[in-house]
Amino acid sequence: MGNNNQFDAIVIGSGISGGWAAKEFTEKGFKTLVLERGRNVQHLKDYPTTNKYPWEFPHRNQVPQADRDENPVVNRCYAYKEDAMHFFVKDKEHPYVQEKPFDWIRGYQVGGKSLLWARQTQRWSDYDFEGPARDGFAVDWPIRYKDMAPWYSYVEKFAGISGNRDGLAALPDGEFLPPFELNCVETFFRGEVAKNYKDRHVIYARCAHLSHPQPVHLEQGRAQCQNRNLCQRGCPFGGYFSSNSSTIPWAQKTGNLTLKTDAVVDSVIYDDAKGQATGVRVLDAHTKQATEYFAPVIFVNAAALNTNLILLNSTSKRFPNGLGNDNGLMGKYVAFHNYRGHVSAECDGFGDSIFDGRSPTSAYIPRFRNLVKQETNFLRGYAAGFSAGRGRINNNEGIGQELKNNLASTKWGGWHVGSHMMGETIPKETSTVSLDSKKDEWGMPLLKINMAYDDNDEKMVNDYHEQLSEMFAKAGFKNIKTNDSKQAPGLDIHEMGGVRMGKDPKTSLLNEWHQLHACKNVFVTDGACMTSTSTQNPSLSYMAFTARAVDHAVKELKKGSLV
Repeated sequence: MGNNNQFDAIVIGSGISGGWAAKEFTEKGFKTLVLERGRNVQHLKDYPTTNKYPWEFPHRNQVPQADRDENPVVNRCYAYKEDAMHFFVKDKEHPYVQEKPFDWIRGYQVGGKSLLWARQTQRWSDYDFEGPARDGFAVDWPIRYKDMAPWYSYVEKFAGISGNRDGLAALPDGEFLPPFELNCVETFFRGEVAKNYKDRHVIYARCAHLSHPQPVHLEQGRAQCQNRNLCQRGCPFGGYFSSNSSTIPWAQKTGNLTLKTDAVVDSVIYDDAKGQATGVRVLDAHTKQATEYFAPVIFVNAAALNTNLILLNSTSKRFPNGLGNDNGLMGKYVAFHNYRGHVSAECDGFGDSIFDGRSPTSAYIPRFRNLVKQETNFLRGYAAGFSAGRGRINNNEGIGQELKNNLASTKWGGWHVGSHMMGETIPKETSTVSLDSKKDEWGMPLLKINMAYDDNDEKMVNDYHEQLSEMFAKAGFKNIKTNDSKQAPGLDIHEMGGVRMGKDPKTSLLNEWHQLHACKNVFVTDGACMTSTSTQNPSLSYMAFTARAVDHAVKELKKGSLV
């Protein structure tokens, strides 16, 4: 191996967790290689639609029917429109095997899905970390909130999180920039819930937007969020957190980052004689030529399901079933979030109020079911989003001046409200990802996905419909309607698990520092590491996990203790 292929650390993936690994290693002086299977996307330079007007899109931001026919899975994603489709993986180009329906939404480029995420950032609490031990499903997390609290603070300060300090045990407060505002009906509903329920709360959802940039954000070259709500196009202001606007450029400024794009990771190389992983085998996305890179520590951050695929494909004499997979559990106990439930209604009154501009988030109802004790016929619980709005009524009648006058005379409709659920699903041994016999164009096995809803999920949807309908009714809302989208798992884009953390090497793959039990110099800090899913959006936890794990890895490397 030549010096050009030797690094101090290798990071697989440049998304939210991979970007943080790159930042942390390079800041600490480590020559770091980041491998990204997709193309390069540079902040500002590679956001081709970010400033386009609606009429500048050939199809007015709609997806042509031919694309819908070729790519039915990705077309189900709410953000897959003409202005952002270039940041999504096409079904036709990257197939996978669905043993049961599963909508796998991916972003193969520098930054990954950090360009596309919904930017919701809620901390976990001990109610979440202690859930499996308390309820008896999955295995006990090897960490608790006290282990993560300082790291949540660390990443929040750098990323920039807006929010209120709400004082809720179930949703710990963080290092917040000033919040954006709820509108009048959202504020009204918050008051009605507080009046009618002691254990339920409506808060402003914490989100990764710069409401008031601090010096560290300006140093990153980022500016205040402009409330454009065009985030999926890439933000020219850096108003929301992404790898592209934040961690990757920060790492590049150190001079310690080597970023290789179009680099499809085939496997992690394990040296039987040395008893450790020594590097990574990479295929050029275009030429298919193989290259090997080497480092004493490797972070696998390819996004949850691809991380499972890479590790399962990393076989050796020592690990014939996948790197670190002595117990045969790799690819099992995968879970996701349940976003099927919706409740809508109408709100009388507030006719003298309208809302001006746009907000990057809405109200949020933290989990209240089975929090302190088991109280329902299903395990765990759900959080919920809540938003209110009213639409303009346009009068298109008339010709000439009459038409102009009608169009200029804006009238407003009544207020409507809506909520969607974010339910926890239970990791099960039968929920799996595995390697199929079919191969992709790089000769790698296709990923085979076998997941489905269960009876617990159905009961949770029913309870969400009942409880939110009751909350709406107590607030005086009218015409309350419930809906179950019946969408396949995966469309929540919160797949987790398969390489789960735990205390016992017999029942888990990773220890409390995210190291493979059986191969200590390989770390996993993306969604694959999750032991359970809880109800919060997971990306903030991935950031905190990664910063904490890199800190540990560096200390162990300096002691020579990673073998």
